[in-house]
Order: sequence, then structure tokens, then C-alpha cells
Amino acid sequence: MKKIVISIVIILIVGIQFIPAGRSNPDVISDFDGPEEVEAILRRSCYDCHSNESKWPWYSRVAPISWLVAGHVKEGREHLNFSDWEPIRDNMYIREEIYEETAEGKMPLKSYLLMHSGAKVTDAELETLKTWAGE
Repeated sequence: MKKIVISIVIILIVGIQFIPAGRSNPDVISDFDGPEEVEAILRRSCYDCHSNESKWPWYSRVAPISWLVAGHVKEGREHLNFSDWEPIRDNMYIREEIYEETAEGKMPLKSYLLMHSGAKVTDAELETLKTWAGE
């Protein structure tokens, strides 16, 4: 009985690998337009989920984790996409939101930071975002 259960689990794990996750990087329409120091912070801490320049790590190819990662990126791009940046539309409100979400510890996601500790925003970087946001 135990061998049958293990065999079924293995077959399921292998089988779900054939269910694709929506990993894509569409063309960049218009890039972030802002100070270089702010862009450096955003590229390191935000771009994987909030741009069309996502870096897809190895685990984003292994189901069911791949579905979770692809879902986070899809949702992140829907909320804010630095590859479709419209400076006039995205000006103060978006700047304030970026700062507030980061200051409150909502972004980057804690689950993202588990595998990308270098994406953590430092206090000094938070001050840079605060100044940029006009807070």
C-alpha cells in the first residue's frame, strides 16, 4: 500500500510539471522615468514583480511553486508596472503609494524576501524613496 501511495505522489508531482505557469516578459512600453538612485532601488527590490523585466529563477519553473510565482508577477504588474510608466499619470499618487507600501513593510513581499534577501529596502533607501515621494 505504501509503495502505491508513493508511486501516485511521484506521478502527480511529475504530471503537474506539464501544467505551464504564465511566465513571460512582454516588451517594455515606456520605462521608469525618475532619479537614478530611486531607479536602482526599484530595480533591485521591485522589478521582478512590477515590470516586464522579471528575472525568472529556477524555482519559477517547478510546479506548484511556478504557479504561485507567476501569479504574484501577474498581480504585481496589474497594480504597478514600471515597464508601462506614464510619468504624468503615475506621478505623485504612485510615488506616495510606493513609499507607503515599502515603509509599512508590505513591499517587497515577505515571501519574496525569503529567496531574495538583497531586495530588502534599507532605512537609507527608504529615506530616498520618501524624499522622491514628496513625503
